[in-house]
Amino acid sequence: MHLRNAKIVKKDDMPCFMCIFAADMKYIVNCPMKDRHTFGIDVMADLLVEFSSEYELRKVLDSLNRPALVMGAGSNLLFLGDYHGTVLHSKIDGIVLESEDDSSVTVKVGSGVIWDDFVAYCVERGWWGVENLTAIPGEVGASAVQNIGAYGAEAADTIVRVRTLSLADGTVRTFESFECNYGYRSSVFKHELKGQYVVTYVYFKLYKAENPNIEYGSLKQLIKELGTPSLTNIRQAVRMVRESKLPDPKELGNAGSFFMNPVIPLKLYERIQSEYPDIPSYPAGDGLCKVPAGWLIERCGWKGRSLGAAAVHDRQALVLVNRGGATGQEIKNLADAVINDVRSKFGVSLIAEVNYIS
Repeated sequence: MHLRNAKIVKKDDMPCFMCIFAADMKYIVNCPMKDRHTFGIDVMADLLVEFSSEYELRKVLDSLNRPALVMGAGSNLLFLGDYHGTVLHSKIDGIVLESEDDSSVTVKVGSGVIWDDFVAYCVERGWWGVENLTAIPGEVGASAVQNIGAYGAEAADTIVRVRTLSLADGTVRTFESFECNYGYRSSVFKHELKGQYVVTYVYFKLYKAENPNIEYGSLKQLIKELGTPSLTNIRQAVRMVRESKLPDPKELGNAGSFFMNPVIPLKLYERIQSEYPDIPSYPAGDGLCKVPAGWLIERCGWKGRSLGAAAVHDRQALVLVNRGGATGQEIKNLADAVINDVRSKFGVSLIAEVNYIS
């Protein structure tokens, strides 16, 4: 490996870390992770490697001899302690027009592109499909793994294929959308093939004809106030709704929605509804319905409460926050307490959307 530059930096109360640049790759030994994930937990990783191409990634994989964590902007994970392995972070950039016809376009997007930058790019060009996913933190690669969603839309609605490299041998595998097994905040990359592939590019199909998806209550009202349901107005309205409910991670460490909204049998819903007539629900097919996790948490009295430096946000009970100096374990302990109370009160099991990293 030819080193272009290597330096050791010493900071007060921080272990030494070495930053090494090889070609366009960046290796950071004993890497501080506090500013690299949105919960802001003060932990270290043995090694962080940033790569800008599939070629560079293969070079890393050829010499990988320790556990690996593929990480984007760190907006959907919680470190429970120092990570004793290699963190792989894609810096693969670029948005390329692959094909176009009278009604649609297909674009190839690097996994390291900031998600909201991609949404802005589409809105500016009049392409419909991802506008409801405005202001979701993270990067494009993670969108294909998590199947991010908001306000009646999901990434899977527009993803047509996902290009990956195998962590085991560096070979390319392209997954068509149907092979990704997309579901609610779910994909084959989170379950059956978890930890086996690195996403390098995601292909999206977007549409030229107006197709507003604005049935979400407060979103619909805001757009009416802004005027027509244009792409620009939808993007602005989504941003306003999110900012009114969700704390800025730069000010208060969090990962957005901590729990998935549970899907429960209609019989269980009806039993809960008999005691709590105001419980909201959404059809989920096959004798099932989806209920808001935030509503359940709030009814258990957790909204605004804290355990040490970890707290349930006072405006959105679905969000757990780091009030400053919390450890990952403290936030997990809070999550476990919330889960136990919801199960005890309603018979509903909440599942964390956030990934625990130990």
